[in-house]
Amino acid sequence: MALFSLLVAILIERLKLLPQSWQLDSVLDVYSKSLFGNKQLTSDVMMVLALILPAITVQVAMWAVDGFFWGGVSLILWIGISILCFSHQKQRQLFKSYMLAACRGDSQACYHFADELDPSVPLEAISTEDLGTRVGQIVAWSNYRFYGAVALFLIILGPAGAVFYCTVRYFNDESQKLNLDFPLVIDALKILDWLPSRIFAFGYVLSGQFSHAFVCWRQYGFSISCSARDIVMQVALAAEPHTKRSSAPICIQATLALLKLGKRNFLLLLVCLSVLTIFGVVT
Repeated sequence: MALFSLLVAILIERLKLLPQSWQLDSVLDVYSKSLFGNKQLTSDVMMVLALILPAITVQVAMWAVDGFFWGGVSLILWIGISILCFSHQKQRQLFKSYMLAACRGDSQACYHFADELDPSVPLEAISTEDLGTRVGQIVAWSNYRFYGAVALFLIILGPAGAVFYCTVRYFNDESQKLNLDFPLVIDALKILDWLPSRIFAFGYVLSGQFSHAFVCWRQYGFSISCSARDIVMQVALAAEPHTKRSSAPICIQATLALLKLGKRNFLLLLVCLSVLTIFGVVT
């Protein structure tokens, strides 16, 4: 179910068939405002409840429909939840806007869209020559957060695991966006990201320049204190194929190289999942 659900979810996401109001972050926004509110979420108990309730609901639903119509209802639920978790049109639109601004040489717009791509960390004052590389790293990190990590949780823990990760990520992003101190969220996300980020980063090792990337992965991979963001971005940069720099106002070669590397990494994940499915390790 995991492989088929992933393939359908990726297809739906690429075709942009799911409206913004039906995407998971929009659903979680309604869920948070309707049942809790920012003031209530300052309590540890309410925060824990807000984090686990969507995953529990999904898991109970999976148990309830198990075996119905020879597993057909379970498959539909797998596909539906996968589509919700993988739909992130906002990030795609921001990246498209950045590329269009870069092609027309609009440096100010490029910095604006680069900031929007990853608002959690301010974009450092770098030169336009290095902006393409910086955005490429941000794209690699976004590919992990919105696709790689979700896929790994879906494969290992099923739909409930994917929903739980997305819920923790949503509340972490909300706390940063609204400058609120939600308890437990940052630590929970660090724990959830620790192992998947290293697995995903190793995919960059296998998908890019192995020797350089493996040295970088070995340096960061076994460090408990190294953040998921650092290991994904640094290994992706080390695995990046060498590209010729252009004389354009905004160099996008590095961005495109890292984007292609991210696509190869995700294809590698799908190939591994296919092999595991064939041998019955993953259903």
